[in-house]
Amino acid sequence: MSEHRARIAWKMSDGDFRRGKYSREHTWTFDGGLVVPASASPSVVPVPYATPANIDPEEALIASLSSCHMLTFLDLARRDGVEVVQYDDDAVGSMTKNEHGVYWLSDVELRPAVQYVAGKAPSAEQEERLHHRAHEGCFIANSVKTSVVVKPVRAGAAP
Repeated sequence: MSEHRARIAWKMSDGDFRRGKYSREHTWTFDGGLVVPASASPSVVPVPYATPANIDPEEALIASLSSCHMLTFLDLARRDGVEVVQYDDDAVGSMTKNEHGVYWLSDVELRPAVQYVAGKAPSAEQEERLHHRAHEGCFIANSVKTSVVVKPVRAGAAP
């Protein structure tokens, strides 16, 4: 098995911590050295205590699901002899309250638009099977209780 790490760092700056008036801005540092500015979502914590330009955990989860699905799809397509030239996904997630009244990311909709080598696009059924297999094989989708729905956008072949 493999182990994956991220370092999350926050430090109090100006503000009033006890009254909730402090910056949620922090950093994510990954094992390769990449540092990502992060924050609470402005839909959860108001600006100026959240930083809209920074990534928030909800966006990160959606991006992780989308990225994992894409990587799995590309590998399965390659193994099936399907040549992909471009893959785009405008994924979206929805926050709702659970049975305890706590917000959670209850639904994620992946909307992959895949382009193939001209004249070699798979049938709609074959593409649907590839997406289904990719969803079943995605490590991240298998790690969350959030409903993850894949709704491919049929883009066809690249010009």
